[in-house]
Amino acid sequence: MEVHVTLTGRGDLAARIYRQLLEAILDGRLRAGDRLPPTRELAERLQVSRNTVAAAYDRLTAEGFVTGRVGVGTFVSLSPPAARRTGGGTSGAPAREAPPGDIAPRPVWRTIPVWPRGAAGEALPYDFKLGVPDATLFPLESWRRLVARRLRAATLADGRYADPAGHPGLRAAIARHFGVSRSVRAGADDVIVTQGAQQALDLVGRVLIEPGDLVAVEEPGYPPARLLFRSLGARVAGVPVDAEGIDVAAIPPGVRLVYVTPSHQFPLGTPMSAARRAALLEWAQRHGAAVIEDDYDSEFRFSDRPLEPLQSLDRGGRVIYVGSFSKSTLPMLRLGFLVAPASLRPALLAAKRLADWHGQYHEQAAMADFIDEGLLARHIRKATRVYAARHRRILAVLRRDLAGLLDPVPSAAGLHLCAHLAPGAAADLGEAVARARQLGVGVESLSAFHAEPGPHRPGLVLGYGAIPLERIDEGLRRLAAAVRAATPETAAEAAAG
Repeated sequence: MEVHVTLTGRGDLAARIYRQLLEAILDGRLRAGDRLPPTRELAERLQVSRNTVAAAYDRLTAEGFVTGRVGVGTFVSLSPPAARRTGGGTSGAPAREAPPGDIAPRPVWRTIPVWPRGAAGEALPYDFKLGVPDATLFPLESWRRLVARRLRAATLADGRYADPAGHPGLRAAIARHFGVSRSVRAGADDVIVTQGAQQALDLVGRVLIEPGDLVAVEEPGYPPARLLFRSLGARVAGVPVDAEGIDVAAIPPGVRLVYVTPSHQFPLGTPMSAARRAALLEWAQRHGAAVIEDDYDSEFRFSDRPLEPLQSLDRGGRVIYVGSFSKSTLPMLRLGFLVAPASLRPALLAAKRLADWHGQYHEQAAMADFIDEGLLARHIRKATRVYAARHRRILAVLRRDLAGLLDPVPSAAGLHLCAHLAPGAAADLGEAVARARQLGVGVESLSAFHAEPGPHRPGLVLGYGAIPLERIDEGLRRLAAAVRAATPETAAEAAAG
């Protein structure tokens, strides 16, 4: 193993080598079983005598930190004394703390939360979490085969920097697949592959937003998009959403960019009507603004014919279409894309190169094969049947067991649905969410997706990608108990009793 040792300054050379190696062992940089460089090799590198290095090694050996094996080498001991003294891990001692530092981020970053550690892996027995597909439905063996095939075929030429737009085969496959399945008008040259939809939003923001620009988002809406635009220095205005989608008449003057989820509004789940789509495009053309169309989890559609995407209706080059494979395959693949007007492509490609140049080419090539061999379409058909059954079951139980408490919002696609607090009901849904969690039920309050001052109609948002069909009834039974316990009448009865 390569070990960094410096000998600047004065003092006993063997002692300085010893101290630096000991420090590396104690703070975990050298772990139990790691091999130290041969004494001759380290001596040549440090330009000291071999005896000097040997003296440092002998001291470490005498103290039990390393063990020499004749003809093999010198290794960090499996159980150094420091580990026995401190109760530390395999490194023998707690890792050294980094200095706190006096460098502060821009003020906006003090208001943007870090994703809670461990939240993604937290398991609840009845988890209605949002935005999570069922990983057990994904054909992992087929995916492994495609990735392995691409890796076996790789050559040294594949190790060079590649096109920031992404793998040409994947760009062509995306153009074909979404041209057929979503009527997106694009060729391979129109597509830029990204690390998920979030990077696509980031690239568009970098290219279009100046600090202080006004960006409109849906209210309620998708928090990561709102936070991203704020981080880029934009002023973000929430625009109300009704049964037909974003209220175009309520978009404030001076907006430079509008972000919408028209196919399956996040989090309400309603699609944007044809009339509202036409009005938004006309507004964008009249005001010289751009529109980001995030086609959020629209691939899973259970009824009704899908409406034309804004991108296919756009005749003024105002729409940037953003998509992702995070819901249709696996989020960990981090594969997304955008389709932009020709006027923006050079700047977007430059921004992509500056951001990360390009993603994992072998995974992009494997995704191209996954699409071209029909595996993606087959997987979506299978997953849609499963999600449709869960969607139907949740609706049925809500209407049966929570009638008068929660009113489901009509939706026909995606991986979640919303339910408003029924008129006349008085439950505190924030308290209900906390009570449900104590009962092993994970659900989110609609208030988490509002950023503008209220009042807002209370509601709950239930995902069904992470919960099996057979757990839905019991999960909703517990949720119903939590909602009823959060009503004033129940609280008063409990206090009286």
